[in-house]
Amino acid sequence: MNKFDEFKTNIKSHFQNDVNINLSPALNYRNRCEFSFSKGGYVMYENNKKIYLKSFKVASVEIQKTMKLLLDKINNSEKLKNKLFQINFRSNSSNLVTTSLIYHKKITDNHIKLIDKLSNELKINIIIRSKNFCYSSQNYFFEYHLKLNNLVLYQTDNCFFQPNKFLLEKMFTKVQDFINNPKDLLELYCGVGTFSLPLSSLFSKVLATENNRNAIQCLNKAIIKNSISNISSARLSSNEVYELINGKKFNRMKQNEITDFDFSHVLVDPPRSGLDLNTVNILNNFKNVIYISCNQNTYIRDINLLKSHYIEKIELFDQFPNTKHLEIVSLLHKKN
Repeated sequence: MNKFDEFKTNIKSHFQNDVNINLSPALNYRNRCEFSFSKGGYVMYENNKKIYLKSFKVASVEIQKTMKLLLDKINNSEKLKNKLFQINFRSNSSNLVTTSLIYHKKITDNHIKLIDKLSNELKINIIIRSKNFCYSSQNYFFEYHLKLNNLVLYQTDNCFFQPNKFLLEKMFTKVQDFINNPKDLLELYCGVGTFSLPLSSLFSKVLATENNRNAIQCLNKAIIKNSISNISSARLSSNEVYELINGKKFNRMKQNEITDFDFSHVLVDPPRSGLDLNTVNILNNFKNVIYISCNQNTYIRDINLLKSHYIEKIELFDQFPNTKHLEIVSLLHKKN
């Protein structure tokens, strides 16, 4: 049984209709890749076994080109190779690449000069990291331009960003299609504002919450860049949002009060571990819940806990073709 049929079988008791599947090309789809570095090559792990790579065909074309050129440069330079243990890549809508080199050593001024030279030669941004140290050869914040509403998103090399270049905007559009009679939106796990920013044009006000400092920095930078005035961001974990709703005051809310909002919808896009019980309790109080999940097992578990809601709409997005993973975009509606 493939992963789509497995999901349809598991969800059948909650959703009787057919589930639409949005497919992705099997190659060149990943805008974000992370590798260990060992023995002069890129390394991934499968069943706790090392797999040595020189190329990665599911990566975007721009990342694949950079992987080869960068590996040659690293292996021809003892200074670049020494104590290097991880290499990460990101590409964007403008076909630009940013690369992170992570070291187990103190970075010297000579190393920085070498990185600057390499950045100019390869025409990429290079970020070098070691313990309590970070340096970027160009811009630490990496832009991603959306066709949808002509928006600009920002990301850094160490915060989450949706990886599939072919499905990214399709997911935004689908979430927008799910929304009827909007007032205000509460978003948990908002990340860099991947959904907050496009959805802000539909809602009167948006309260976007996220615990990751870098992600909140990216969101706030994008709010200014896109001249958006109706998004309020707060660096709060999902458990802190639960406390906020139950009356606790947080300075990170700045001048905003939770009572200032009239929420018609709540959006959650949690990690693979799914929702904690406090978040489930939050959602049970909302009429409309947009639940985006990257793990069908925890999604099914959480749907069973959300007894006050039923699935009104649901679609699947094959973010990682030929793997067991899939992305679920759903609208839950409170039972009468």
